[in-house]
Amino acid sequence: MIELILGGARSGKSALAEQRALESSLAVTYIATGEAGDVEMAQRIAHHQTRRPAHWALVEEPVHLAATLRGHAAADRCLLVDCLTLWLSNLLLRGQAARQVEAGDAVNCALLKNETIALFNCLPQLPGRVILVANEVGLGIVPMGATTRLFVDEAGRLNQRVAALSGRVTLVAAGLPLELKGNAS
Repeated sequence: MIELILGGARSGKSALAEQRALESSLAVTYIATGEAGDVEMAQRIAHHQTRRPAHWALVEEPVHLAATLRGHAAADRCLLVDCLTLWLSNLLLRGQAARQVEAGDAVNCALLKNETIALFNCLPQLPGRVILVANEVGLGIVPMGATTRLFVDEAGRLNQRVAALSGRVTLVAAGLPLELKGNAS
């Protein structure tokens, strides 16, 4: 089963994903997409690390998510991806999409296109359970900067596609889950 858990910053989405992974009674592999590019991000990563059970496997993969999922998925395993939003940021920056939009060029980012298509194609084929965490960033005003608008647009598209493939989708606000699709099963 594929499950998507959405929420804003510090909404409780990661904690809920970790709780559901524990409740699955499956062996868990935590797939971290974030990278410590500065001290504050390193602190966020450390916070997540201290919450996770020591016996969970950890895979750090900032770009090639579909290949990592295929390589670790198994019928008796729960994969927890935290988070799709950081993965998208990595694709936009490494694939030069951010630089293209700032220059006023049409965005033609092969890395973004290829990696997202690979994700959409692999998710329905994966055995076991997959829990994906993502930020819901489209609830505010339209951002002023071109790069930020590109990011918000791509995050919205990514979340819609993953939600369509998911059997369960939950929005978390103030630590409270709101089931948008599916039910507890």
